[in-house]
Amino acid sequence: MVQRFDVGARISEMAVHNSTVYLAGQIAKDASQDIRGQTRQILDSIDALLARAGSDKSKILMAQIFIADLKDFPAMNEIWDAWVVPGQTPPRATVLAGMINPDWKLEIVVTAAL
Repeated sequence: MVQRFDVGARISEMAVHNSTVYLAGQIAKDASQDIRGQTRQILDSIDALLARAGSDKSKILMAQIFIADLKDFPAMNEIWDAWVVPGQTPPRATVLAGMINPDWKLEIVVTAAL
């Protein structure tokens, strides 16, 4: 059985299947903020979605980060490093990517266990 959350015409924010949680790409709701602010917003969204599914950041199986400008990489990592659970840091890929909205500085996709 697949359980979907916040189902829209094009995407769902989250799906749960076989004790695995799949999140859609998370972006900042307030794109006027700098990379630190956008990263915090996204990580807060990830925390909230995982909590709704009955999981948390210590159970992340994989994170994919799409970043618009490499100059923002150190500041994004600063916020990320303070957020992850020590000893439970997930595998991660970070890719330089163009964003659909030029004000978005990054997008993060997460897969987690329940």
